[in-house]
Parts: sequence; structure tokens; C-alpha cells
Amino acid sequence: MTRERPKAVTLTDAAAERVKALMARGGQGFLRVGVKNGGCAGMEYTMDYVDAPAALDERVEDRGVEIVIDSKALLFLLGSQIDYEVTPLHAKFVFRNPNQTDACGCGESVTLIPAELRN
Repeated sequence: MTRERPKAVTLTDAAAERVKALMARGGQGFLRVGVKNGGCAGMEYTMDYVDAPAALDERVEDRGVEIVIDSKALLFLLGSQIDYEVTPLHAKFVFRNPNQTDACGCGESVTLIPAELRN
């Protein structure tokens, strides 16, 4: 008997609904999540539309939507929950990431450490 592999990231109901709406409107294949170097804290989260996942990208299906995780970002995003937050001042995706150790004052960049792999 094999056990189900845990998801690399999860989505809240709000994030899943927003991804569904974006994908229905955009006509793209997938939403690709990653990180890049930048900002005053060192790294920034990225989200892009792609027609197809890259060969080593991680495909994640959660709450009825499928996203892909950039293979180079996977260890930085393991265990994260993606939410979609709407306030009177903004509407944006929010990452709750156990690998985040710091963030800049404006909240646009973060400091991330790679997740430790466990057996």
C-alpha cells in the first residue's frame, strides 16, 4: 500500500476561487508559482501564466484547481499555503510560508530558507 504524497503547497478556498476565475478569463494553461531574487529582503514571490509546465515543475491539484510550482522554487515553497485576501485597500495573493524568516516593511519581499527534507 502506498501513501498519498503530501501537497507541496495548498490553497485556501478564496485562493482556489480566484485562480479558477483568472484561468477562465485568461485562456492560459496554468498558473505557475515561484520565487526570484529581488527586493530589500532578498526574494519575491512570482506568479505567471504558462501554456504548459516545464519538465521538472511540480504540479499541484488542490480544491479543484491545478497550479504548477517552478522546480527551482520548490524547496522555498514547501508547506506554504496560498490565500487570496481582499481588503478596502488591496486584493492580492498572500503566502503563508513556514520557510519565511523575515519580510521587508512594505511586504513585497521576503527572506526564505530552503525547507529541510524529512523521510
